[in-house]
Amino acid sequence: MNPLYHILTLPFGLFLMSMAFRAAAAGGRELAKRGRVERETPRLETDRLVTSGIYAHMRHPMLFGLALVPIALALIVGSPVYILIVAPLETIFIIVMVLTLEERECRKKFGKAYEEYALKVPALCFKKECLSKLFRKRE
Repeated sequence: MNPLYHILTLPFGLFLMSMAFRAAAAGGRELAKRGRVERETPRLETDRLVTSGIYAHMRHPMLFGLALVPIALALIVGSPVYILIVAPLETIFIIVMVLTLEERECRKKFGKAYEEYALKVPALCFKKECLSKLFRKRE
């Protein structure tokens, strides 16, 4: 592998990894703030459907961040095979698995309310306004 190639991919990988963590944190903060009504609800679970904040724009912002991780790691490592083949396959696998399992769980947990929400809000959103809300710096 050419060192110059790695010098070019490394900064992009680090930037993408920071964006992945920022996206996951944005979704997590919103869930922590609005997702629990009952005090007994475990810390990483919700008992309320959250449809505000970033969840008003996409149903799975944390998935969005998680899906960026394999690509970011591939760029950090700098392996062309990892960048072109392995990371995209891992990303697709993550998206399919989480959407399949998470959507099923949400529909079971929140019923008709989630069905109505899913009709209005896409699972992932690539519009500029959605991404700017997802990746903006928090204070």
